[in-house]
Amino acid sequence: MPVETQELADGRAALDRFLRGVERRALRMAELTTGQRDEALDLVQDAMLAFVRNYADKPAAEWPPLFHRVLDSRMTDWHRRQQVRGRWIGAWFGRRDDDDAGDPLAEAPDLREPGPLARLVDADAGAALNGALAALPLRQRQAFLLRVWEGLDVAQTANAMRCGEGSVKTHLWRALNALRSALEEHQ
Repeated sequence: MPVETQELADGRAALDRFLRGVERRALRMAELTTGQRDEALDLVQDAMLAFVRNYADKPAAEWPPLFHRVLDSRMTDWHRRQQVRGRWIGAWFGRRDDDDAGDPLAEAPDLREPGPLARLVDADAGAALNGALAALPLRQRQAFLLRVWEGLDVAQTANAMRCGEGSVKTHLWRALNALRSALEEHQ
């Protein structure tokens, strides 16, 4: 095999290992954002395709924050689409923005499998953690998941979230305080 072809094969193998290593955590992050497994799968797949298309030629050390930036963009776009969709559905059902009633589709219970956190030995603590993470505002949840779950440093997290390092620290601090308060009885 020529040297150039071997390097290309090695690069593809490294990219494949990276994507396999990040896919489950990315899926969980997307599930926490969307609350729907199918939507989360679509977001992660779209993020992976965009990442490979745009950043596969970058050095492997730069891949984690770049991938999370792409995933973050997809999740933010999803939120925006849901807000517009909610306005359209509200108009369809004769509801105005100032009505107290929520989106009937968003309030429908999710009957699918609860996910890996709910299968923890202490099911109550797992469910409480899942609920507390889902209740966090988007930016706080992103900062928490990228810093604590993914293990990115502050600079990488700031790069992925497209904000300053001080904002990452603030969002993480607020997320940790909210999680401590929500999970106080499970400590």
